[in-house]
Amino acid sequence: MKNEVGLGRQAPDFCQDGDVATDDAAKTPPGLGHRIRETRSARGLTLTALADATGLSTGLISQVERGLADPSLETLRRIAKVLEIPLFSLFRQEDIGTVAVVRENRRTQVKSPDHDIVYSRISPGSGRLEVLQGTLGPHSASAPEPWSHPSEECLVVLSGQLVVEVAGRDYELSEGDSCYFDSNLPHRYRNPHEQTAEFIVTITPPSY
Repeated sequence: MKNEVGLGRQAPDFCQDGDVATDDAAKTPPGLGHRIRETRSARGLTLTALADATGLSTGLISQVERGLADPSLETLRRIAKVLEIPLFSLFRQEDIGTVAVVRENRRTQVKSPDHDIVYSRISPGSGRLEVLQGTLGPHSASAPEPWSHPSEECLVVLSGQLVVEVAGRDYELSEGDSCYFDSNLPHRYRNPHEQTAEFIVTITPPSY
């Protein structure tokens, strides 16, 4: 089975961005909360400091660290950005050699609460290159607002159509089209159409 996060079930009052508290810790990807807590401690950050920097509640972060909340894509982005680590490095990673094979049914996935945007990691969990397969639902966007991170990015559309928004400009792409840009510029993907768009994006170095 794919490792999934951000399933978007009904959230209690203290949760944000579709994050969900649950008594079933097995629904949280193994090691995710531990890695967040370990990295936070290594950065010398308290729960309160991380909450203040991310704009999330201390209760939510505590639940995530203890494996009791199902964090959304937006929540993980905020945490990874403050911790200054690639988002997917928060998940369990196996040591790889010079050659790595990632089976389709072993990919890690992250998604928005409503599943409008889903990323599946094609590349292994370590290295200087990150390759993701994405789907973007009709009339949706990859992020609420354009955002930036220190990388370079190249996207190719597999099916459907989407708009790559970079620094306030729109670039319309159809099946087979690609777009390269500096990820330091505020950007996001939008799908204003009726059909789901599928794409592959390559990011180097991996980032949040």
